[in-house]
Amino acid sequence: MDSYDALLNSWGTEWQEKDIETSYGVTHIITAGDRQNPPLLLFHGTADNSAMMWIYNIEELSKHFYTIAVDAIGGSGKSEPNADYYRSFNQATWIDEILNALEIHKTNICGVSYGAYLAYHYSLMRPEKVSRAIGLAGRIPSSQFEVMTKMMSAFLPEALIPSEKNCRKLLRKLSGPNYSVFEENEVLMKHWYYLLKYFNNKSMMRHKIEINSDSEVSELRDKVVFLIGEQDRLTNYPKAIKRLEDNKLNYKIIKNAGHAINHEQAELINQEILDILDRS
Repeated sequence: MDSYDALLNSWGTEWQEKDIETSYGVTHIITAGDRQNPPLLLFHGTADNSAMMWIYNIEELSKHFYTIAVDAIGGSGKSEPNADYYRSFNQATWIDEILNALEIHKTNICGVSYGAYLAYHYSLMRPEKVSRAIGLAGRIPSSQFEVMTKMMSAFLPEALIPSEKNCRKLLRKLSGPNYSVFEENEVLMKHWYYLLKYFNNKSMMRHKIEINSDSEVSELRDKVVFLIGEQDRLTNYPKAIKRLEDNKLNYKIIKNAGHAINHEQAELINQEILDILDRS
């Protein structure tokens, strides 16, 4: 928690923390920006949190939006799940309750990796509540086997022995050429090492990924845009790109970026987000 707070203190903008009671426990959010601006819901990926995920984006995004960075319940942030989370977690209901608590009836969404799944999943489940959605380092898998094999090839074996050396090896494995934005940020690297070493990823297993049919996926055509790192082994592979193209979904390949696309190419991704949401 100390390293989480240290990351927050380097965000470069004013922010507020808030805890929201939901059916599945307490959900921690961080808000930044003018409440009168359009809302932008932000979701991080698996095994990380809001303080880490948006460190290079929040200052610029909060100038234009009322940003709401959500710590996934069951994740490695400050949210605290209850017994119902482990019995009957439903992502759409959970997001409904966050928005209701904030009195937001319609929002933009941007998510990274698993957060990209939440962005398009909620767009499918609640199309009337989403203006526009952006999936950073996202894909729409065709099977659970595809999900698991890609995750295992990306994170193993380094994640099994989370030493500081393996933490750096994994970082370079997942990143494009701009991995120095991590390595040169001592606070960020130390926090990521803590997450790899001490966070129990099984606690996020209730965040299941639903496999959608082509007819369902096609409904995202005019609402969701995917931004994919050129060197992202988790999302830029032939089968994933073919699924986007077969369903005529909007996507863009970002050069010199890996899976941590919004860290590695922060300035470019910030501008892409602004351009996409400006068209909504």
